[in-house]
Amino acid sequence: MNLLKKLEEKQGFTDTEIRIADYILINQEDVPNMFIQELAENTFTSHSAIIRLSQKLGYSGYRNFKVALIHEIQSNKHAVAHVDPNFPFLPTDSSINIAKKMADLTIETIRKTLVKLDQNQLNKAVEMMRNANKIYLFGNGDSQIRARSFQNKFIKINKHLIIADEYGEATWNALSLGKTDCAIFISYAGSSYFYLNILKYLASMKIPTIILTGNSESSISKLCELIIEVPYDEYDFFKVGTFSSQISFEYILDTLFSIIYAKEYTKNLLDLKKKEEAIRKWELH
Repeated sequence: MNLLKKLEEKQGFTDTEIRIADYILINQEDVPNMFIQELAENTFTSHSAIIRLSQKLGYSGYRNFKVALIHEIQSNKHAVAHVDPNFPFLPTDSSINIAKKMADLTIETIRKTLVKLDQNQLNKAVEMMRNANKIYLFGNGDSQIRARSFQNKFIKINKHLIIADEYGEATWNALSLGKTDCAIFISYAGSSYFYLNILKYLASMKIPTIILTGNSESSISKLCELIIEVPYDEYDFFKVGTFSSQISFEYILDTLFSIIYAKEYTKNLLDLKKKEEAIRKWELH
């Protein structure tokens, strides 16, 4: 059993040792820099109490205990632990613990999203987008932020995507789509009644549609030509924030952009170089 686990379980600890262990766990980044006197003062204990706890944990004294603690903290920074996507941190977590948990959540979410991706689906989505005259992005709230980021990337390669929900014009934008266009919906739960009506219309007009969602069985998902599914780990409402879902969406959108960019890699780089040269000339004037 590792050191931090022993401190968490507190097996056979006295009340004083429990107090010391709790303090160490909450202040993991600070304790390695503390002398024994400082740790004793901060925990309202004594030198001898800290030494006894160190020995109970299998170390000859506080110095060896600190060396082991530093090693384990550094090792844990590189190890990915499971994090609850709905409540990824606790009020008792230190700042660095919250940072570690958010990093773990990001890594774990991207790995789980990657497992769900299918090469044929990605290729089909890319071809639908490349063949489209206009691409409309449907998404609300945090999902619209992801859509805006996606839109901004395409400006760099001379493609101008449209945020369909902007200014409350989703209905008019939907009615503007033609068979040579493409609509991309970003909806985690897939429960939007408003989008359901729009998709019924688009399906009747045989307009290409793609949805990024955590619920491939929803009514709006079933109306889309192509479904790209993300892990469905978040509760609908009872959560700190939409961390996991938005990490998944951004990862998939970045991937789609990268694949499209790679299709004309040299052309895009040459175009980028020309634009940078033009910008430098403007700055000189």
